[in-house]
Amino acid sequence: MTASRLLTAELLERLLSNGLAPDIDHVPVVKLFNPIGAGTWLATELANDGDTLFGLADLGFGFPEMGSFSLRELETISLPLGMHIERDQSFATDQPVSVWSQAARATASLSAAEEILRAVRPDTARLGEDGP
Repeated sequence: MTASRLLTAELLERLLSNGLAPDIDHVPVVKLFNPIGAGTWLATELANDGDTLFGLADLGFGFPEMGSFSLRELETISLPLGMHIERDQSFATDQPVSVWSQAARATASLSAAEEILRAVRPDTARLGEDGP
């Protein structure tokens, strides 16, 4: 599989590999975000169709949730000022997605969860350095 606009070939390979073992509590591989508004996605897996990502999504309504979302759809979103959904290139964590989900649900926000996880593990939860 070749790299997409949002994901490198290496990230796609890691996501596809995780997709082969869907019953594991994977560590998020990539963070995607809306640079000018609400919308943050932590992806842990990619289905064999090359489009269906699985992970934690926060659309800014106060209810972050686990589920599936479309890579192609995220890549085609056109935002004001010619902007698009972006990948946080500095994102790194060793916390499984269940920890992110629990913190996001408790705070009603993935951004607030990031603050908690950064305080607990400042060297491994660097969510938000390139965006929300």
